[in-house]
Amino acid sequence: MASSVVNVPCNVQAIKGLDCQNYFGLKPSRNVKFNCVKTGTTARPPCLFVVRASERHDGLVKKIGLSDAECEAAVVAGNVPEAPPVPPKWAAPAGTPVVPSLPLNRRPRRNRQSPALRAAFQETHLSPANFVYPLFIHEGEEDTPIGAMPGCYRLGWRHGLVEEVGKARDVGVNSVVLFPKVPDALKSSTGDEAYNDNGLVPRAIRLLKDKYPDLVIYTDVALDPYSSDGHDGIVREDGVIMNDETVYQLCKQAVSQARAGADVVSPSDMMDGRVGAIREALDAEGFQHVSIMSYTAKYASSFYGPFREALDSNPRFGDKKTYQMNPANYREALVETHADESEGADILLVKPGLPYLDIIRLLRDNSSLPIAAYQVSGEYSMIKAGGVLKMIDEEKVMMESLMCLRRAGADIILTYFARQAARCLCGEKR
Repeated sequence: MASSVVNVPCNVQAIKGLDCQNYFGLKPSRNVKFNCVKTGTTARPPCLFVVRASERHDGLVKKIGLSDAECEAAVVAGNVPEAPPVPPKWAAPAGTPVVPSLPLNRRPRRNRQSPALRAAFQETHLSPANFVYPLFIHEGEEDTPIGAMPGCYRLGWRHGLVEEVGKARDVGVNSVVLFPKVPDALKSSTGDEAYNDNGLVPRAIRLLKDKYPDLVIYTDVALDPYSSDGHDGIVREDGVIMNDETVYQLCKQAVSQARAGADVVSPSDMMDGRVGAIREALDAEGFQHVSIMSYTAKYASSFYGPFREALDSNPRFGDKKTYQMNPANYREALVETHADESEGADILLVKPGLPYLDIIRLLRDNSSLPIAAYQVSGEYSMIKAGGVLKMIDEEKVMMESLMCLRRAGADIILTYFARQAARCLCGEKR
């Protein structure tokens, strides 16, 4: 087939079948000649346009209709479509000193200069799956507000508890830990109510498992909610907390909770040897599948005050410093870590959370087990109070504090913010 190449002056507006006014983002270029190729049939001449992505046009977007070969031929012939200009260099404010560029091979700010880049290189992420929601329960039918913890309640185990768990699940939080407010009449010096199979916690577990079979239920293993003395263990006449006798009671408590359907039992008492003893007791009763989350590094902290109000579990005398860790100690956390690992713990927990980020990182760097952090009641209440007083942005501080716990190495976080934070992550407004 014979062919010839001719130079033809071409007015874009006059191209047959092309109405430039109906093309989104295209403008005709003025006084431009196009190379048109004749191949025995009439070929549409490639045309040059100015492309403006920012322009708006009503109606459907149409295409020019040129083939790939025709577009490529126009570019090869030198008829390159004109794109928007190079972005301008913005002027510095008056008085800015003129200095030579620093001789830097690496400028870390390059990876932070846009939201897309910051998101791409973000090292730590939060998800509702990282949260365990602590819930206070009581025997009453009404939900009772907790004065020192705005937004938290003692939930009635029949109704309020089930409703709150349902709301948490709606935003992706499917793990809870239960803390009971036990009637004073059921408390004793040996805390026998802790292993009553028909007690408040076992009943609540059975109710939740009946309603939400796939819910992950953590429990608290300690005597303080059940003790007339308010301590985590049995108290001798001279005020000494008895270790081995307390562990015996804790084993019965853990088995009772497992029998009710608990997925993870969580000894928070800080008695020596309790993890191994509980593991042996669970296995002996056929609960090999039940996990143990040990409060490995639980410090004798002043951040627990609002929690003790919630459960009415303040010690009747003294303090808990003979069994909870000294806040001044760092290396001691490794002693507890190695002991709990060897005794069969499945998860290691640090409590409190934010003031003890160094301890979370210490456990993370020295153990392959999952690490949990407890953002305790004092941390929660301070953020809430600061938000109410408009001293801080409550939501931003909440999310930053949780991100910090994750960054330090926590795989899961026990937090009273669980539902509120999950709503933020899901894009819901408060």
